[in-house]
Amino acid sequence: MERMKASDFPQELLELFHEYVHGDISRRDFLDGAQKFAVGGLTAAGLFEALRPNYAFAQQVAKDDKRIKAEYATVPSPQGNGSIKGYLVHPASAGKHPAVLVIHENRGLNPYVEDVARRLGTANFLAFAPDGLTSVGGYPGDDEQGGKLFGQVDRAKMTEDFVAAANWLRTHADSTGRLGAVGFCFGGGMVNTLAVRLGADLRAGVPFYGGAPADADVPKIKAAILANHGELDARLAAGWPAYDAALTAAKVPHEGYIYPKANHGFHNDTTPRYDEAAAKLAWERTLGWFNKYLRA
Repeated sequence: MERMKASDFPQELLELFHEYVHGDISRRDFLDGAQKFAVGGLTAAGLFEALRPNYAFAQQVAKDDKRIKAEYATVPSPQGNGSIKGYLVHPASAGKHPAVLVIHENRGLNPYVEDVARRLGTANFLAFAPDGLTSVGGYPGDDEQGGKLFGQVDRAKMTEDFVAAANWLRTHADSTGRLGAVGFCFGGGMVNTLAVRLGADLRAGVPFYGGAPADADVPKIKAAILANHGELDARLAAGWPAYDAALTAAKVPHEGYIYPKANHGFHNDTTPRYDEAAAKLAWERTLGWFNKYLRA
């Protein structure tokens, strides 16, 4: 199947789908709004299917890749929902490795996020991708259903689940104790939240199109922050200058990039919002950031 690109769709339609993905409108509202773009034999339902994730595109690193060893693990979370399950990827090479927590979008631990964990494993990081939907049965195998389940989880308890997962990974027997975190959309905002919560226990954070923390909380951050935003993701991109200024005032090492003509979700290679050039550059920067701050 040929991968469609963001440029194959009107920007207004992409933004309408963005609203649906983030729960601002219902599927019915999306279909009603998409009707005016249903031309040339296309239907609104067909446009919806074209914009949904296709996980056939997600696998950059095979599950049985010889460079890694992957397994599922369950982490106690007494302050959260009791426990959180996740996908743990070890580099095949022996010894301890720097650790990176991988935090999903508002859909749960889907195949794209698991693949991101495997990509980190091939770069010689111990990676753990927790599933924030653990308490409601875990990622259901479908992003639309995952989105519905996501709304049922107590957000404060879910945050505690990610804090527990981060501390578990940092102190894992195969970890050097140097911890980083990368996240996307909801996960990007959670990286910023963890930077506030964990202080010096988090060495580096890479939020992709994540919401910034409150200015008053920024001085608590000790992690080096690398922020990635898409230019067409207007609301979140517009929030970067203020976060940049607050990080500068707090003397937090940081960099931020806004990728031209890239949409929200540009790193997710399962949807048409994927921007290959921006995604590859942002990933190179991400690995460079973790190498700099987690291996020193």
